[in-house]
This record gives sequence, structure tokens and C-alpha cells, in this order.
Amino acid sequence: MVDASRRGFFRGRPRPKAENRPPWAIPEAKFTERCTRCNDCLNACPEQIIVAGDGGFPTIDFGRGECTFCGDCVTRCKPLALIRQAEQSPWTYKALIGPTCLPLKGVECRVCGDYCDARAIRFAPRLGGSPLAQIDPEICTGCGACIAPCPVNALTIRG
Repeated sequence: MVDASRRGFFRGRPRPKAENRPPWAIPEAKFTERCTRCNDCLNACPEQIIVAGDGGFPTIDFGRGECTFCGDCVTRCKPLALIRQAEQSPWTYKALIGPTCLPLKGVECRVCGDYCDARAIRFAPRLGGSPLAQIDPEICTGCGACIAPCPVNALTIRG
């Protein structure tokens, strides 16, 4: 029996794993159908955070920096895999704090909060320990500004 993750290979086109797509990406199945992997969005990104991911499809590398939601990638996308519509948010991604976060280990750290322009990261005081980072999902834009500065890679962005 063929493993479901390899079925796409036998049909002639590898099925890319789900990754963080550029802002205003259409739903994943349609995105991978329309995207020609031309790299125009990669070249348009002034922050240089759009990179070729699995199968050559564009993905966001928050280790390189943050998304400013400038829309340059959308403007350059000729196959319309990225479509900006009025009143539509760029994506549903939000920052998540993982178990390696230093305050969970008793070490004072607030670096992520220093880089969050939206002020979505707050530090709740606690007795006998360092304040713990908390992310307000209503305020978080998923821009990724908090990712690269984290000294222990405790933050991720997920949709």
C-alpha cells in the first residue's frame, strides 16, 4: 500500500507540506494549483522573508525577519495565487509560545515583547518566578517580528 504522503509523487507532482504562505495567499489547494513557482514574490519582498519552500513553493521564513504587509508580493503575483481583497486580513497566522521559553525555566527574558509593535505580547507577573509571556490572539498580527530575536527559538507562527 502506498503511503498517503507519497501519493502526489506517483501522480507526477509532489504534494508540498503545509507551510506559512505569503500574505493574502488563496486556500492551500488552489494556491498550489495556481502558483507557478516563478519566484516573483520572493524577489518583490523588501524584507526578503519569502523563500522557496517545499516543492519550490513560496513560504515565509520568519527567522529572516518580519512581514510588514506591504503587499509587494501580491502586486507581483501574475498567476493570482496571492489576491488582496478589501477588508481581508493578510492571513490567520498567530504567534505561539513553546516550552523552551526562558521564563518557563526561571530566566528573565522579555525580548519578544520588545519587538512586538502591535503590543500583543504581555508579561504576566507571578509569585516566585519570572513574568511569563502571554500572546493576545486578538491583537497579534502574525507578522513574526518576535521570532528571530528569541534567543531559544521558543516562538512559532501558525495559522
